[in-house]
Amino acid sequence: MTDIETTRRHDGSRDDISGAVDGSLRQDVSYLGSLLGRVLRESGGDELFHAVEDVRAAVIAAYEGADGASLDDAQRLVDALDQGLAEQVARAFTCYFHLSNLAEEHHRVRVLRSRGSEASAAGDSVSATLRQLTDEVGADEASKRLDALRFHPVLTAHPTEARRRAVASSIRRISDLMIDRDRLENDVAVAEAERRLLEEVDTLWRTSPIRTTRPTPLDEVRTAMSIFDQTLFEIVPQVYRLLDDRLLGDAAGREPAVAPAFMRLGTWIGGDRDGNPHVTAEVTRAAADIAAEHVLLGLHRATTRIGGTLTLDEAETPASSELVALAEAQRAMDADVASRIGVRSPHELHRRVLMFVAARIDATRREGAPLAYGHPDELLADLRVVQQSLRAAGAHRSANGDLQGLVWQVETFGFHLAELEVRQHSQVHRTALDELRAADPVAGGEQPAGGDAGSDTAPPARGEMTDEVLAVFRTIADLQKRYGVRAASRYIVSFTQSSADLANVYELAERAMGDEPAPVLDVIPLFETFADLEASTRILDEALRTEAVQRRLAATGRRLEVMLGYSDSSKDVGPVSATFALYSAQARIADWAAENDIELTLFHGRGGALGRGGGPANEAVLAQPPASVDGRFKITEQGEVIFAQYGNKTIAARHVEQMAAATLLASSPSNERANATAAARFAEVASTMDVASREAFFGLVKADGFASWFAAVTPMEEVGLLALGSRPARRGLSVESLEDLRAIPWVFAWTQARINLAGWYGLGSALEAVGDLDLLREAYATWPLFSAMIKNVEMSLAKTDEHIAREYLALADRDDLAGRVLDEMARTRKWVLAVSGHGEVLDGRPVLSRAVRLRSPYVDALSLLQLRALRAIRVAGGGDPADADHRLLLLSVNGIAAGLQNTG
Repeated sequence: MTDIETTRRHDGSRDDISGAVDGSLRQDVSYLGSLLGRVLRESGGDELFHAVEDVRAAVIAAYEGADGASLDDAQRLVDALDQGLAEQVARAFTCYFHLSNLAEEHHRVRVLRSRGSEASAAGDSVSATLRQLTDEVGADEASKRLDALRFHPVLTAHPTEARRRAVASSIRRISDLMIDRDRLENDVAVAEAERRLLEEVDTLWRTSPIRTTRPTPLDEVRTAMSIFDQTLFEIVPQVYRLLDDRLLGDAAGREPAVAPAFMRLGTWIGGDRDGNPHVTAEVTRAAADIAAEHVLLGLHRATTRIGGTLTLDEAETPASSELVALAEAQRAMDADVASRIGVRSPHELHRRVLMFVAARIDATRREGAPLAYGHPDELLADLRVVQQSLRAAGAHRSANGDLQGLVWQVETFGFHLAELEVRQHSQVHRTALDELRAADPVAGGEQPAGGDAGSDTAPPARGEMTDEVLAVFRTIADLQKRYGVRAASRYIVSFTQSSADLANVYELAERAMGDEPAPVLDVIPLFETFADLEASTRILDEALRTEAVQRRLAATGRRLEVMLGYSDSSKDVGPVSATFALYSAQARIADWAAENDIELTLFHGRGGALGRGGGPANEAVLAQPPASVDGRFKITEQGEVIFAQYGNKTIAARHVEQMAAATLLASSPSNERANATAAARFAEVASTMDVASREAFFGLVKADGFASWFAAVTPMEEVGLLALGSRPARRGLSVESLEDLRAIPWVFAWTQARINLAGWYGLGSALEAVGDLDLLREAYATWPLFSAMIKNVEMSLAKTDEHIAREYLALADRDDLAGRVLDEMARTRKWVLAVSGHGEVLDGRPVLSRAVRLRSPYVDALSLLQLRALRAIRVAGGGDPADADHRLLLLSVNGIAAGLQNTG
């Protein structure tokens, strides 16, 4: 398999792109493709190799429109393959995409490293952003804002990663070998590298891409831990160091660090029980323990390594009196441990103290050990004593080097690694309280039906779910005792519809603990639907008057967090109306917070796909309403996004810096002024677009029979068979309406059908309703929110294919609904291009455009295989989920997800 030399533009003309992609990237893709071709020949012989090449040639010819070739010709070729060969072809194209993705990541790292460490643009580099802020607000205020900066990614286990962990591990090994290969010059070493690469490509080919069992929540926890171990623990202090070097210049290393530890990591994995019966109190406790084990092991290794390098003789680097006192205190704790350490470094007190600190970290990992630290602040205090002693002795570089990196790691990760957040649906809390109050009328509950205070009637039985709800609060209390309050204090209430939904959590926590103190809780409302977003400030006003919220605000210095759901709001009213509703809600909540002297943090529940709030996150930050960011940005990172953003050290460091820079810049006077001015200038445009887009969206999704039609023309039902995660794909046993379906499979299914409807439907009607092209172009040039929307839809449209989409839409006999989709697709494409001034979607992003066009014919091959399977399944009336047609379909789902680099 090799790369494509030419592709067809939408007007049918050929576009020679053989020289458009960087030569080193093309070489990598071609080389890996040739290795895969060799593996295919060795594994399946000429029959498999030629079948893959025939399909490849057919879809390229159809895509280019060469010599009258059509998609029907390619479909006939695919349909003629016997079942076993069809499955192998699907796997071959999937492997090719995995290798291509790897090559692109490898090239991205190569480009980032070649650029050097200094980025020039504000919003892209923290130091450049700080320079702009200094110009706008002065040095003191800019420094104050930097110190208060917070970027808070939250890892979630939402099932949007189609790859098996075994496949991801195989890809990572191939990537490592490609990095090694770049450094080789010796012919013998190059030959050995190729042999090892062939071995790994063969392993990738032979590894089943389909999970046979659904992962458990703790499997998901361990997968996330691999990201921490491989990248985050190391890159976070590197990002701080890079900023510190830029801020201090030549004084870096000689002066104490000034870069703050601005990142905090959160996780829902093992804590998010909304709709996931597999997440229990025991799972939450185990998830926290696993995370603590990983971070404490990391801190122990780092401290041991750094301690081993502090071979500074006391004659040249005398210890401070504080360090001597600390060493004496350590000996008093455990003389044997202190003596063993002292034997190897009798005249190196800094080393001895730090090695004892390492022993205490190890003891902390083993709960109940005598040397254990009670809190991360105790560890930080010891590290700072060592630092100050080194500085006092003139060993500034030892104090401000790796030891400072360790301080940053403790400040960022504590003993818990990630702040474990619990999430539960508001209705679960209501049900639990109803049961508890009915069983305990004296405590303020209602009387059981048919009973009275003097009745001998037994109270109604308490359900298992209520017992589980109470157990969660006891678990949170235990985790706070073990790892500190910061380890687990946030409790998110899904579908918050009233202030009572927040008060219920505090009441349940008190009931769970009995006479024991309730855990410290920051109860966070999650506003998801359009109606809830509209009611958000009214609900917050009511909550502000409740005793529990007032008590917590007093304890936190009036800090409050509010979460906004992007996925369900988009599914609720369509992507355009959801965008405006979210912006409006943020603006109102920010104003409400200012009026009530609240330090607000908005938590953005964004997904990776454009229909779930995806797109370039740093651009989205800069498009937020004035005062809604204020130097703090919290966001969910889920599924394939976690591995895309944090799977590689260089890319992860770049992502963290970009997000921090955008968070800092978002609250600059110039950026807030631009957003405020544009929002006022184009308020009528937004109103017109909102009405028109919602009308178009409702006209489709509220049509009679829409839910069953959607299930017929996409692999929606079949996607649920994929063991992507521990969480069920839908809320009920079947999908009778759109409300029954979770947002992820809603987006995933449209993506698989190459329609991507969740990312763009209604925008064409909205732009057409405005009609004034000059006004819309002005909005595109000056309104960040509108510009980001248009750019995101361009990306979504680039991954749609009208010809393939027609084949999916033909799977059901509803020409009216199919016609609506195709008409809106054409309308949206026409207006987006008119507004952006582009001849084709993504003309403004030529590298991305060419990458998409390079991939599209190969994705077509997998789409045709999926259509073959879907037609057979539809004819059979569903068939057996374990049959060959379902197996082929699931193989194609994995391949298309890899090819489009997007699931849900």
